[in-house]
Amino acid sequence: MPETVELWVRRYVEFFTRLQEPDLERLDTLFTPDARFKDPFNDVMGVEQIAAVFHHMFQQCPAPRFHVHGWAIQGNTVFLHWRFLDREDDAAGRWRLDVDGVSRVLFNEEGKVFSHIDYWDPAEHLYEQLPLVGSLLRFIRRRIAI
Repeated sequence: MPETVELWVRRYVEFFTRLQEPDLERLDTLFTPDARFKDPFNDVMGVEQIAAVFHHMFQQCPAPRFHVHGWAIQGNTVFLHWRFLDREDDAAGRWRLDVDGVSRVLFNEEGKVFSHIDYWDPAEHLYEQLPLVGSLLRFIRRRIAI
C-alpha cells in the first residue's frame, strides 16, 4: 500500500509544482467531489470551491510557484513541506511573497484527495507587510522575544 500512496503523492506534488491557471480544470482528477480544502483564509468543500480559491490566488499573485521540499507518509495521510513564492519584486531578487508551510493531505482508497489542510503563519508572511498592522506585529514580536 505505501508504494501506491507514494505514486499518488508524486502525482499530486507534480500537479502543484507545475500549476498554471488552466490546470484548475483538472482538479476533479485529484480531488473527490466533496473534498475539503483549508488554509488560514479559506475553508471550502467541493472541487468548484477549491478551484475558486486557486483562481483567486492567480488573480492576486501574478507568478505563483510551489516548491515541495519533501513529504512524510503514514497510511493514507501525507505531510508535505512546501514553499510558496510569488514573483521577484526588485533587482535584488527578493520575492513579493515567500511562504513556508506544511500541508496535511488525506487520500481515499482510489488515490483522490478528500482533505487538504495547509498550516502556515499568515502574520509572518502577510500581515507584517501591511503598514500599520505590520509595525504593531513586529513591535509585539520584539517585546515577547527572549
